[in-house]
Amino acid sequence: MSAGYVVSRALLVAGVAVTVASACAALSMKNVVNRIHFLTPITSLGGPLVGLALAVENGWGLETAQILFIVFLLALAGPALAAATGRVAAQREGLIEREAPR
Repeated sequence: MSAGYVVSRALLVAGVAVTVASACAALSMKNVVNRIHFLTPITSLGGPLVGLALAVENGWGLETAQILFIVFLLALAGPALAAATGRVAAQREGLIEREAPR
């Protein structure tokens, strides 16, 4: 076994573990707003770890650049989308006012 193989498998196991743990925790919550808190680690940590595992396994190339770009976009946009989704859900449940932020 090469070092790249071991590193890629370790990253993959870590990413899948974060994703499964977050999904199981989200299923245990009853409120939509609370569920979103548990789904954010998937986009900010689980997805990038799996993407890095794929990048290490594939080596450098065009496919790896595409994977790393998608991972970057996921890590960048995931928390912002979760915050926006949480705000809309809180507005629909009447937890906050519906007027626009200032």
